[in-house]
Amino acid sequence: MSNTMLILVAAAGIALLLFLVIRAKLHAFVTIMLVSLLVGVGTGMPLDTVIDSVQRGMGGTLGFVAIVVGLGAMFGKMLEVSGGVERLASSLLDKFGEDKAQWAFGIAGFLVAIPVFFDVGFIILVPIVYGLQKKTGRSLLYYGIPLLAGLAVTHAYIPPTPGPIAVADLVGADLGWVILFGAIAGLPSMILAGPVFGRYISKKVHIEIPEYMNFEDKEWEKELPSFGLVASIILVPLALILANTLSSVIFEAGSLIRQVTMFIGNPIVALLIATLITFTVLGTKRGYSRKDVQDIATKALEPVGIIILVTGAGGVFKEILVDSGVADILGQQMAASPLPPILLAFMIAAVVRIAQGSATVAMVTAAGLIAPALPAMGVEGPGLALIVIAIAGGSTGFSHVNDSGFWLVSRFFGLSEKDTLKTWTIMGSIIGFVGLGMALLMGLFII
Repeated sequence: MSNTMLILVAAAGIALLLFLVIRAKLHAFVTIMLVSLLVGVGTGMPLDTVIDSVQRGMGGTLGFVAIVVGLGAMFGKMLEVSGGVERLASSLLDKFGEDKAQWAFGIAGFLVAIPVFFDVGFIILVPIVYGLQKKTGRSLLYYGIPLLAGLAVTHAYIPPTPGPIAVADLVGADLGWVILFGAIAGLPSMILAGPVFGRYISKKVHIEIPEYMNFEDKEWEKELPSFGLVASIILVPLALILANTLSSVIFEAGSLIRQVTMFIGNPIVALLIATLITFTVLGTKRGYSRKDVQDIATKALEPVGIIILVTGAGGVFKEILVDSGVADILGQQMAASPLPPILLAFMIAAVVRIAQGSATVAMVTAAGLIAPALPAMGVEGPGLALIVIAIAGGSTGFSHVNDSGFWLVSRFFGLSEKDTLKTWTIMGSIIGFVGLGMALLMGLFII
């Protein structure tokens, strides 16, 4: 089959994927799997080879992602149930004071979203936003936008959240570099999209607590854990993963310290250690029975199934593109493009995000498309982590009515569709473009 026909088949597959998700409302996992099979058959791959590619793509991806996402979910759930999330927010508010509460909410969101899913962190912390709004009479957005920005930035840029983990695995990026570059790109993104934009937009759009929201202060059965304890636990896996990355630069391969840091700094081992610490320090040591901890861990796994399956489907799509020969042709064409690889990655993710709404689908689709082309484009090592940041940025911005996050914010803040576009959508787009700018800036020295 000619190169032109291979590209046409791949393009038709992507168009079909978007059609089935947007118009036919077919589940993203089923859609990506179906399109992967059709592209494999359409490019002339032998039928048994197509099935082998599907199994390799799924197994190769989930062998890492399923373990890390599952452990991360348990880790975060224990922090949530123990009251650790509330402790972080309340301690930061006490430290910063009412006048600088915006910064407290931004930092709280930034820290909370490391172990806890975006929507869970928002729902847990939004009553605190309501309380301050009642007390001060300011627009709910004055406090709410910084919280949303902190949550969204970490959710997009910093592992062990599922999105960057999935993309890093698909493009082959080292998680230590992703964490480091994610923090460098994420902090200015949080500041500009959070306190700065929040202060501005709250003067333009004044909203108060919706009448249908009747939150009461949550009573905890046990005393909340200390701020220092919670913050230390959150930093454990990040520190171990970063130590692994840094030791690979400092120490020779094969040295004892390199072998030790490589083992304990592997994301699977690092998250397992952190999860066991939370089970003990925030679980059994604080009065929970072993059965309670087991039930909490089991409950944590319920929402991660879809993330794992969609990510695995992205691995299948990538494998089909490689085995069919489409990846080589795409790589040659992308390498010949005048656009920098970082900008190209951002644009692909943004287009898919706008078209179908889901940030997760945008991430895995963009990663699956661009990953096979990266060697031809000369992107390797730390540069791969910048590709992860670019894809995360493109999939964070441009949220609109086809995104579940759009309606979550609209409902909890009582915003009209127009005002949600003016607030939430612009906030997310600021995060995306600032992240892109920081990735391009770092890319000048790395790629």
